[in-house]
Amino acid sequence: MSPASSLRRLAVGAAVIAAASGGGAVYLSPSVASSDRGGGPILDSLRRRIGDPNASVPSRSAQESALIGASASDPLDVLVIGGGATGSGVALDAVTRGLRVGLVEREDFSSGTSSRSTKLIHGGVRYLEKAVFNLDYGQLKLVFHALEERKQLIENAPHLCHALPCMTPCFDWFEVVYFWMGLKMYDLVAGPRLLHLSRYYSAQESAELFPTLARKGKDRSLRGTVVYYDGQMNDSRLNVGLACTAALAGAAVLNHAEVVSLITDEATKRIVGARVRNNLTGKEFESYAKVVVNAAGPFCDSIRKMVDGDTKPMICPSSGVHIVLPDYYSPEGMGLIVPKTKDGRVVFMLPWLGRTVAGTTDSNTSITPLPEPHEDEIQFILDAISDYLNIKVRRTDVLSAWSGIRPLAMDPTAKSTESISRDHVVFEENPGLVTITGGKWTTYRSMAEDAVDAAIKSGKLSPTNGCVTQKLQILGSHGWEPSSFTALAQQYVRMKKTYGGKVVPGAMDTAAAKHLSHAYGSMADRVAIIAQEEGLGKRLAHGHPFLEAEVAYCARHEYCESAVDFIARRCRIAFLDTDAAARALQRVVEILASEHKWDKSREKQELQKAKEFLQTFKSSNNAQFHDGKHN
Repeated sequence: MSPASSLRRLAVGAAVIAAASGGGAVYLSPSVASSDRGGGPILDSLRRRIGDPNASVPSRSAQESALIGASASDPLDVLVIGGGATGSGVALDAVTRGLRVGLVEREDFSSGTSSRSTKLIHGGVRYLEKAVFNLDYGQLKLVFHALEERKQLIENAPHLCHALPCMTPCFDWFEVVYFWMGLKMYDLVAGPRLLHLSRYYSAQESAELFPTLARKGKDRSLRGTVVYYDGQMNDSRLNVGLACTAALAGAAVLNHAEVVSLITDEATKRIVGARVRNNLTGKEFESYAKVVVNAAGPFCDSIRKMVDGDTKPMICPSSGVHIVLPDYYSPEGMGLIVPKTKDGRVVFMLPWLGRTVAGTTDSNTSITPLPEPHEDEIQFILDAISDYLNIKVRRTDVLSAWSGIRPLAMDPTAKSTESISRDHVVFEENPGLVTITGGKWTTYRSMAEDAVDAAIKSGKLSPTNGCVTQKLQILGSHGWEPSSFTALAQQYVRMKKTYGGKVVPGAMDTAAAKHLSHAYGSMADRVAIIAQEEGLGKRLAHGHPFLEAEVAYCARHEYCESAVDFIARRCRIAFLDTDAAARALQRVVEILASEHKWDKSREKQELQKAKEFLQTFKSSNNAQFHDGKHN
């Protein structure tokens, strides 16, 4: 397509979108009355319970007992399999509708795809481009919907999510006009859900905003950039927050609990529960429910095959590899996104938790619990970003690397298998078993809503109210402000144990206070109190703000049951710096051993498992530091 015709398509698309958004024809209307979503006594009661600064989740043993207590004569309303973003979202949605809910997760909350995302909360700029050029109304609806959910997600977890400006470099004047028009259209579609307006920057201004951006390359010169806004999150902490919020609302959530088989009523052939193994103790138990929701992500086919071994697979797994680089690769508060490289892929560099995330790949893969990035994929990302930077890009700068499996879904009820859905799929293939898969992090909440609607229909359940999660903030969000870290810095000290056994005071410095505030929100005071009163104020690794007190807090209040749970999902040190994670491991295990009363054999086992986990992040090939020097 010629540049002129491309611009004409954009202009026509903009006119169509303006008309549609102005008339409200494309906006996805909610399936529940707006009065249910906006407020009322039920939502106010939930907010008080979740926002209580002294609230604590039920103990792990209490949660297990609740699941065991769900008998054939007194079943749960809903049993959710899978503790990722979707599964935790389903549990929260269902329990806040007044249903009796359980959730089991084979590993840990967010241990799979949900912790290995791009960290973006996005409406889908590329989907909008497809909608315009293919005149695809369905794609346009997806963008409208995702932008609505993007805004809501940032508001419901403000300590873990924020707006991020993303810079798109333009190397000829056609690109300047094309991207400017396209991103203005993105602003238009967002409407009241707009984060900030996009704008054009000259080459000089762009270099000042992003100093490592190359102004000249192979036979090309930077003409300027267009900056637009999407959202960014701390994915696994958000996921853990969802699970803990569901627990506070009354759901029985249990991680490290694996479904080994489904229970079928012989008379009706309906799925009525699951046999579950506690992977920490080896103990098995049965938990009954009127409806089972399969939210196992890439592994949902394995749950479906428990009913019928000949079931046709519906998951087309796609691998996305990301690497983490030092902070100097990208400025704080500005990302770089190249929508189409010379080989047609998307490349990005985003500031995240004091480092730079770069990616990504999108290739077919096999389904495995611990996917690993290949060295050629890491090198591909390095080569791709080097085309846009004015600094030397080195493999020795890579601090961590991971691979995530995206469960692209194919609707098994569809007659044609030509198109694999980038949207989510909800269906009931066997009576009593509702499967939800596909979709993306941004729309997890509405995916959960659809799944609960399907479960209510399947089990003829009687919720006390409609869906309220659109306006429900998660644990840690209530009363949180961006300035909340200042109170931590002013009110607390970090009491640190020296190697000689003495306890000495240290300042709650800005870096530590900001980290606690953003990771735990309004619960950060409780972590700071542990640091001050229990002598756990020391940093776990040099150059990182993570404190020993966090390990104790997460063990007590966030169902942190292993060293990997902590280094990968409660704090993100494994994702940020594998060398620092390895150095922190011994102390992490010591604190968890004290909290969970482990013996020496368990401590040794935890250390070994965590080291093996870090190897899946290519730890032996990543940057390493000795005596403060980069090797």
